[in-house]
Amino acid sequence: MNPSGAAKLAGIVGWPVAHSLSPRLHGYWLNELGVDGIYVPLPVRPEDFSTVILALTRAGFRGVNVTIPHKEAAFALCHDCDLAAQIAGAANLLVFHDNGRIEGRNTDAAGLTTALRESLGNDALSGKPVVVLGAGGAARAVVKALHDLGAGEIRIVNRSRARAQQLAAALSSRISPKLRVFEEWTKAAEGAALAINATSAGMNGAPSLDVPLESLPKGAWICDIVYKPLETELLARARRAGLRTIDGLGMLMHQGSLAFGAFYGSEAKVTPALRQYLEKALRSGK
Repeated sequence: MNPSGAAKLAGIVGWPVAHSLSPRLHGYWLNELGVDGIYVPLPVRPEDFSTVILALTRAGFRGVNVTIPHKEAAFALCHDCDLAAQIAGAANLLVFHDNGRIEGRNTDAAGLTTALRESLGNDALSGKPVVVLGAGGAARAVVKALHDLGAGEIRIVNRSRARAQQLAAALSSRISPKLRVFEEWTKAAEGAALAINATSAGMNGAPSLDVPLESLPKGAWICDIVYKPLETELLARARRAGLRTIDGLGMLMHQGSLAFGAFYGSEAKVTPALRQYLEKALRSGK
């Protein structure tokens, strides 16, 4: 469908942003549903972020998705934020209202929750220990997702112990699972049902996390929130070790569905055909 002059405008803001799959994701739904809308990639330097966002609110945009490195800056710009954004201290979705207010949401947690339920089932993590690698904004969203899935204990492993302790201190009173900080991966991995990479390690050619996977129980799962490449080196090593793996594409699709509804007012469904379409785009490198 060719957009008209009245097309609903939205996009994704990042630096860089060319790697993002979100324009293809939203473009798929716009075509499938016949929505009169446009979704554009917007490369914005960190020093220009607030200026650009305010300009977009005046240019008729319905809102934007926000990716690295702007999620914390997006949170700081918001007039109102949902609970997930408050817990994460970061917003990956900004919704612009007619009265000039900017509403911040963090749909990463909800997207990951749905993706994990699809792979693991509803109660697979209930009361069980889970390891989170990383202590940044993404890790906070992961912690919220694990809270929603009923994990019994969340073990944080991060290069900076101080940052991991800050995360635990900030969130321990807001979530039900016990938060513990571990210096050693091998101890954190003991008896864990799931380990999640919540860092950008392994993304777009960056060095992969080098953790000894034999420390995990044989029936454990490994999840990587990175989706490009679809199978990171961490997931490839886990697969070769006989562990079950979950890539980051499910999280992307499900958080994108929530954003699409906010921008265009239409329900976007995550289907096997959509995943196949995005996997093809990732394989082609375009």
